[in-house]
Amino acid sequence: MSGAVAYVGAQTVDHVNREANDFYPTHPGATRALLTVEKFDGAIWECAAGEGDMSRELEAAGYAVVSTDLIARGYCADRVDFLMEWQARAPNIVTNPPFKLAAQFVDHALTLTTGKVAMFLRLAFLEGVERGAWFPNTPLARVWVMSRRVPMWRGEVRNEIGSVMAMAWFVWDHAHSGPPTIGWLDWKSA
Repeated sequence: MSGAVAYVGAQTVDHVNREANDFYPTHPGATRALLTVEKFDGAIWECAAGEGDMSRELEAAGYAVVSTDLIARGYCADRVDFLMEWQARAPNIVTNPPFKLAAQFVDHALTLTTGKVAMFLRLAFLEGVERGAWFPNTPLARVWVMSRRVPMWRGEVRNEIGSVMAMAWFVWDHAHSGPPTIGWLDWKSA
């Protein structure tokens, strides 16, 4: 085994071949599945828009979408470092943040928004002692677990079998109080 590859649980972490900037585009079916169970009041900011896969689905559903990304991938007009932004561009945020910055994206999104924050994250985001203490202090309303593995491939959307990662939509709602609920979504049925 090379020193660049480590085995963590059932997942392989390959630091040499990992996608630069954690660019793993969201399959359109995952966004469509979210929209079968969540409605958003007002515009949506897709702050890690990549090549626009999620933004296009949100727009097709009738939402006004502000799309930004740190990396110019040919879709967003502006290069924006979301974590350095201090003004919201919309009352809601829906995104698939870089995996290694997921917690920072959630915290920052919650300080900027007044509506909902929906993040497409690894299901393992629920784990950990620190997160166990953190979650009750956030308005986490719902966790929508993807019942099938979503195709999450480095740098491209594919319609193949799912990846090794279990994914879920985590939805924070500033109007929510109490414990979160859990449900399941199927990206192939959306």
